[in-house]
Formats: sequence, C-alpha cells, structure tokens
Amino acid sequence: MNRAFSRKKDKTWMHTPEALSKHYIPYNAKFLGSTEVEQPKGTEVVRDAVRKLKFARHIKKSEGQKTPKVELQISIYGVKILDPKTKEVQHNCQLHRISFCADDKTDKRIFTFICKDSESNKHLCYVFDSEKCAEEITLTIGQAFDLAYRKFLESGGKDVETRKQIAGLQKRIQELETENIELKNKVQDLENQLRIDQMHTSPAGSVTPKSPSTDIFDMVPFSPISPQSSTPTRNGTQPPPVPSRSAEIKRDLFGAEPFDPFSCGAGDFPPDIQSKLDEMQEGFKMGLTLEGTVFCLDPLDSRC
Repeated sequence: MNRAFSRKKDKTWMHTPEALSKHYIPYNAKFLGSTEVEQPKGTEVVRDAVRKLKFARHIKKSEGQKTPKVELQISIYGVKILDPKTKEVQHNCQLHRISFCADDKTDKRIFTFICKDSESNKHLCYVFDSEKCAEEITLTIGQAFDLAYRKFLESGGKDVETRKQIAGLQKRIQELETENIELKNKVQDLENQLRIDQMHTSPAGSVTPKSPSTDIFDMVPFSPISPQSSTPTRNGTQPPPVPSRSAEIKRDLFGAEPFDPFSCGAGDFPPDIQSKLDEMQEGFKMGLTLEGTVFCLDPLDSRC
C-alpha cells in the first residue's frame, strides 16, 4: 500500500495506536488564528499565512488582547480545538481534510496545518504557539492520519467504487420501472381508444363489442391495484393497501446508521452518506505532508 503521507525517514511515531484509536492525545497551545490560503499544500503557503497571523496578533497585543489558550485533542477522528476551561469545541478538523502540517525549526514553538473547511470548502491555515512541542504535535497528527487511513480501508473504504456502481444500477432499475409503468399506461390508452373506435364503426344490432374487461387478445389487461382502489373483494371487504413504490425507494439500501467509518463493516453504508465516503476517500488519497520548515525571519514574541 502506498503511504498516505510523506515525512522525514528519521522520524518515528511517539504514541501507541490504541491511544489515538480509543482515546486522544491532548496538548495545550496558544491559538494565533486561522486564515484562508489558496493551496492545500506548500511551505510558501504556510509561511505567508503565519506572517499574516503574527502581524494581526501583534496588533491585537498592542490593543491589550492576549493570545487565547486552547486545548488540542488529537485522535483518528480528527483534531479538535477546545476552550481549556469550558471544553467547548471551537473547531473540529477531520483528518481526511488536513493536507499539510509543519513546524518551525527555528524556535520550536510554531506549528501549523492546512485543513479544508467542511462548509465553505475553502482551505484554511491554522497557526499555534505550542511551548517547544511543535514537532511532537506535528508527528502526532501524522500518526493519527496514518491510523485513520488504514482503518478507513479496513472498514470498507476499498468498497467505495463498488458501492457507487451498485447505487448507479439501483438508480437505473428505478428508471426502468418508471418507464415500464408509462408504457403500460400507453398500451391501456391504446386499447381503450380501439374499443371506442370499434363501437363507433359497428352498425346497429350487430354483435356486441367485446367486454371492456378484456383486451384485444381476449386477455384481462394488467392493472395493478393502487392503495386508493375501492374495489371490494368477494366477501365484501376492502383489499389490503399495497405499499407505494416511493416508500421502497426511500428505504436504506445498504444498512444501518449512525455512520462511523471505523466501525461499519462491508455493506453497512447507506446511500445518503455516499458523498461522505467519496469525500473521505478523496481526502485520504491526497495524503498528508509533514514538513519541518522556517516560517518567518523573526521568532514569535514569547509574551503573546
């Protein structure tokens, strides 16, 4: 399997897989903010973003505003940014949306990552001051990404293309059923028109036209019973209603919810989350680039 990320060969993971799969790794940091960037990857992209946010932070500092502290919770489900006191989630960045993560080798404090926003689909660069553990946080995000990608494949990610083909076939079946009903209605209309024409062309006193209960081949025409039919059965009771076709179409094709890409097995993904699967597959295939780089010429003021 090709690696889902790129990183330095001399780096090793720092946590057990269970710590990131069943729990999360917490870190404390100062949050300089986030800003939109044009590209999902690139050293120059994050360097410009860091400079921009540092400049904005210095302005706020001169106005008496302190850099807010946050808690980062890193797991296979993403990177959560929380208020350290209230534990309120400020941002929830899913791992398959994170495409670039880097730390500043000059002061060991600054690290950043680029994440695609789930609502606007814009690429946002998040910048943090982490008290000399920037490299560790960067590697932790890389390890979480690697584990999440592997678990996504194990839990059914390989079947995304197959599921798309099944969904396409199901849609085609529905289209053919609709077309079949329309053709039956047209045949019925033609039969009715033929009976009317025969009645008009037959002379008075001639043989009585065929009963409308049979078609031109002396067979009872097919007429599916609808739920609104009021024709009684032989014992005088109404027939049970037939389920409508639309209700069957709306039924779950693949199975259960809630959707969890790391616990569902093969065949458990309903079609209404197919777009989520496609998005996760696309994000994981793009990969996560881990990089140590120099973001700026001047170190971050330790008092911010």
